[in-house]
Amino acid sequence: MSSTGQSAEVRLSIPADGAYIAVPRSVVGNLAARNDFTVDAIDDLRIAVDEACSLLLPQATDGVLDCVFVIDPPQLTVRTSAVVPAGWTPDTSSFGWTVLTALVETAAVETIDGRLTITVTATATATAAEKA
Repeated sequence: MSSTGQSAEVRLSIPADGAYIAVPRSVVGNLAARNDFTVDAIDDLRIAVDEACSLLLPQATDGVLDCVFVIDPPQLTVRTSAVVPAGWTPDTSSFGWTVLTALVETAAVETIDGRLTITVTATATATAAEKA
């Protein structure tokens, strides 16, 4: 559970520039740690968010990448989105997508009004020893 045991949402907008990928990566790591994710699960989430951002960055036509982190203990969902060229979707047979989907429970892509969103979800499964 989170420190409050309640659901919460954190929103973040960064420039669509590789120099800023560390920011959402740090945020997801912090949120996962506060919500009883194991050390390995935290690393997996960081890598998955990094991959989602990396897939969107070169396509972000307005120069902005948005991330929404939804904490609903024990789940953590991250929605990474950007305005992309019409018809563009990530190559779901690429190495990056394969890595992303291997690290989380679910991964999905959705486009609404020119904004593509990659959503990943993971669930905390920390053991008593790891919580100590």
